[in-house]
Amino acid sequence: MGLFDRFFAEFIDVIEWMDDSHDTIIYRFQRYGDEIKYGAKLTVRESQLAVFVNEGEIADVIAPGMYELETKNLPILSTLQHWDHGFQSPFKAEVYFCNTKQFVDLKWGTKNPIMLRDKEFGAVRLRAYGTYAIRITDPVKFIKEIAGTDSHFTVDEVSNQLRNLIISRFTNIAGKASIPILDLAANYDQLGTYLTQQISPEFQELGVELTKILIENISLPSSVEEALDKRTSMGMIGNLDQYIKYQSAEALGSGGSASSAMDMGMGFAMANKMAGSLDVDAKESTLSPPPLVSVETEKWYVAINNEPSGPHTTKELKALIGDNKLLPNSLVWAEGMTDWVAASEVEQVSKLIPPPLS
Repeated sequence: MGLFDRFFAEFIDVIEWMDDSHDTIIYRFQRYGDEIKYGAKLTVRESQLAVFVNEGEIADVIAPGMYELETKNLPILSTLQHWDHGFQSPFKAEVYFCNTKQFVDLKWGTKNPIMLRDKEFGAVRLRAYGTYAIRITDPVKFIKEIAGTDSHFTVDEVSNQLRNLIISRFTNIAGKASIPILDLAANYDQLGTYLTQQISPEFQELGVELTKILIENISLPSSVEEALDKRTSMGMIGNLDQYIKYQSAEALGSGGSASSAMDMGMGFAMANKMAGSLDVDAKESTLSPPPLVSVETEKWYVAINNEPSGPHTTKELKALIGDNKLLPNSLVWAEGMTDWVAASEVEQVSKLIPPPLS
């Protein structure tokens, strides 16, 4: 600062701060040599608090209003400073303005999936994200714990710490809540309110009030979501026979190949229905039957009552045949096979089934 600037500063007697950044939490009023004149005007606006620091120690916190800096208006400061020399001995102190408005739409989200145990799906991985809002309620504590001597402290400088705190506690709280995965979407508001209540005390230790946490989305890995979509689609199917015929016609028309392993897994509920339909179609067809599949294995899976059962040994297959649970049109599968097929088409299984009585 030049000589003229210093001289001009001696006559400045208005201390105020107008925030045009929208993200500043703490701002230190800039004065040459930190000199504030006796009788200067201090303006603290709504959503602001002024913090006086004398010789490195916080001396007073001033609420919103207009003040004249003199002994009768600042009794606490008067015990720390000598005011008897007026203009010749200016009051030396630092003035920090603290922005106490709400800072909203701050983002939080899990960097990596978190592991949770679900009663229906077992261990699952979840991602979650949303927003939160904060307000400074104790500027003294906030300056001591977070801002320090930073002359221009913004939200970005503290948001990472607060966000990590939310994510860390969200993992524990979401796990203890024991809310089924499929019911989470219906409980975003309740879970957000519960999170706010549980995490607020830790924010208060920093002089910050956590006013609200909003959960915008909790999602599963894409592969799990695809499996759930197929499961939902199966539940919406009315006539399985008509649906299977339609899917078969679509696959043939588009030159489709065998379904993927996940498609087969999600199609277990339709296995026996499909086998019966294919058996009827085969009897009506004039084409010769396909060659028997030959697989050398002792581990077989059988579709029983629309559910996969196994693995079974050859001896166990005989027991299933004796109980009429394994029939010629029952679907079977073993490692090395590309699809579920009827037992009559698998050589190692078909030879175990006795021919029908004439």
